[in-house]
Amino acid sequence: MGFRLPSIVHAKKNQTPSKSLDVPKGYFAVYVGESKKKRFVIPVSYLNQSSFQDLLSLAEEEFGYDHPMGGITIPCSEDAFLDLTSGFSV
Repeated sequence: MGFRLPSIVHAKKNQTPSKSLDVPKGYFAVYVGESKKKRFVIPVSYLNQSSFQDLLSLAEEEFGYDHPMGGITIPCSEDAFLDLTSGFSV
């Protein structure tokens, strides 16, 4: 069983994270996961959500501002990230 969240774009596996051209205007890339990181392209409107801001604070505490993947790294499970963001309006 699968479902699709229209506000989150999964990056193609063959894309390199350093290319900014694959991120549409109004979106930004984040890497989510505890061990294996998965790339998501999400709307900048998520930055207005207090729960997403809390998640970014966690990322700052764990990773600081050094993000070796080339985008913001969020230290939570993919399921937790999708549960959190599925309730956001774009």
